Amino acid sequence: MNEWIAVGVFAVVAASIPAVMVQTSKLLRPSVPEKGKETVYESGEVPTGGTRLNFNIQYYLVALLFLVFDIETVLIFPWTVIYQDAVSAVGLGAALYPMLAFIAVLVVGLVWAWRTGAIRWASTPKSEFNT
Repeated sequence: MNEWIAVGVFAVVAASIPAVMVQTSKLLRPSVPEKGKETVYESGEVPTGGTRLNFNIQYYLVALLFLVFDIETVLIFPWTVIYQDAVSAVGLGAALYPMLAFIAVLVVGLVWAWRTGAIRWASTPKSEFNT
């Protein structure tokens, strides 16, 4: 029970140090409100337009699919390194079938993404400048 008291004290101290530092900085820092500090960018440039931009959702889908298949590669590579030792230790089926099941799940996901059009790039209307 004593080690849990130490963990609790550590958690309280860890949470209170940043809170105390933020409050101390709010009390000690000078407050000089000016219009330049309230702008979006403090580079001296006058901002034009809004701060929100609409991004095509396809960028996120491509990034997500890249992460999925990148992690697949990271998980398959160590398996390929130890495959020969695993076959000699546990047999062909026990070494091969789990990886085939893993790849099958990913192939099903890829086929689903392909059939639903998640991979197909959305066409954007041509602007009047690109005619």
